[in-house]
Amino acid sequence: MSDTAGTGHAARRGSALLWRYLRSAPCTFSWLTLLLMTTIVQRLLPSNELEHLLGERSTNLHHLESDPVHTLITSLLWIDGRSWLPYLLLFCLFHAPAERWLGSLRWAAVGLTAHVGATYLSQGILAVAIHRGYADPGMVDVRDIGVSYFLAGIVGVLTYRVARPWRWLYLAGILIWFGIPLLTDPTFTDIGHFSALSIGLAAYPLTRGRTPPPRNPAVVPPGHRTGTHPAPRSNT
Repeated sequence: MSDTAGTGHAARRGSALLWRYLRSAPCTFSWLTLLLMTTIVQRLLPSNELEHLLGERSTNLHHLESDPVHTLITSLLWIDGRSWLPYLLLFCLFHAPAERWLGSLRWAAVGLTAHVGATYLSQGILAVAIHRGYADPGMVDVRDIGVSYFLAGIVGVLTYRVARPWRWLYLAGILIWFGIPLLTDPTFTDIGHFSALSIGLAAYPLTRGRTPPPRNPAVVPPGHRTGTHPAPRSNT
């Protein structure tokens, strides 16, 4: 009987901790749930219908000219691929910590600015390349969909969440990760990713005054040492 009670208590405690974790970044996990739903739809559709659906939600030159607001919003609700699990990992590693730290409004402001700014910058460069004959005119309808520009902006702004001297290692790592494609075989998507990262790095003013202090990977938080957990932050 005691074993059953102990198991039930552990299950309830685990559920409470999970709910607390999800509630600490509501926008992140609501968005992740929507992506799970659309990914299920992607798996159920035949290939030709899926290609058409993603093409209609692509942030390419044609759609940005005809219906930019709808295009920019719907492109955030689909992933370019059929695997959702990598996004679960990336959202937990970057989006959730950023939303808890910045609050939902500032997190959204950074990510959306990166998404919109990087989309227009990369597609603008593509438009110039097409006009000058450096790119195929058919690329006005190229598929460009997904959440990666928003994510790259958040990866950038999280630089200011890492304590020195680890901050410089983190910064060097993300600059190398997003910069190497620009130096080898750049595409408009690579330009978009680096632009979004730069927008995130430029969002430093939004991070000022945010608590708790920058995270030091070399220091174990007190809650993890004692088995206690700090109260969740308000997302305002």
